[in-house]
Amino acid sequence: MTSSLAPPTGATCSPLDLAFGQNRLLATFDRELRAALEPAASLVELEAGDKVLTAGQAVERTLFPFGPLMISLIVDLAGGRSVEVASIGKEGAVGGIVSCGHAPAHARAEVQIAGPALSISLDALEQAKHDSPFLQNLFCRYSDYLLSQVMQSVACNAFHSIEARAARWLLTAQDRVGDERLALTQEALASLLGVQRTTVNAVARQFQEQGFIAYRRGAIQVRDRAGLERQACECYAAVEGHFAAVIGETGQGRAAEGGCG
Repeated sequence: MTSSLAPPTGATCSPLDLAFGQNRLLATFDRELRAALEPAASLVELEAGDKVLTAGQAVERTLFPFGPLMISLIVDLAGGRSVEVASIGKEGAVGGIVSCGHAPAHARAEVQIAGPALSISLDALEQAKHDSPFLQNLFCRYSDYLLSQVMQSVACNAFHSIEARAARWLLTAQDRVGDERLALTQEALASLLGVQRTTVNAVARQFQEQGFIAYRRGAIQVRDRAGLERQACECYAAVEGHFAAVIGETGQGRAAEGGCG
């Protein structure tokens, strides 16, 4: 993990502007709220495999992903098994949102796809929530959305086929990353889905034969999104629809529209 970001080549605004323009929660902040939080904020560059939260440890900062960054909330079980219960990218935040204050993390939060984030101290964020009814409402709504994602994951893992679950995960990842290419190994995907690597190998081979994806060592490229949507279970649309219902349009893409891409 590094704490500095160089401005993108050809960019006409700063990485801080990119964070507030691309993250769908930060994009709702007015100038006054942004100004109040900037002194407590820093930009970090996260690498795949970085653990940003550990179960049982106190949460001290909140991360707002932007760019391609994707973070998984993972529950570890006895016997070395684990499963992803939620994924978070530029639509949300990690740490101190659901708990509404200082509390130990319940799940491990691990970076799946590298990228930048805006890190804000939890103390500053709690003070801002105290001073801003808008921020209180926004985070309560986002907490509702995140809980819905976890609940949908429980139902999905219990009743839907591995093919449907894998398709749903790839669609969600592409939404978070904003690119056809996902820098992810089959081993990592197997761990996130809570299945054996051989199972994911078989699904990836099937999807490749159907033309849905192209797989190269360490990366998956989405070739036929419509095909994956047909393969995925209803959980993908249910979660995406709930985000729109509880949070709605948040000005996503303002930075790109302003020439900061």
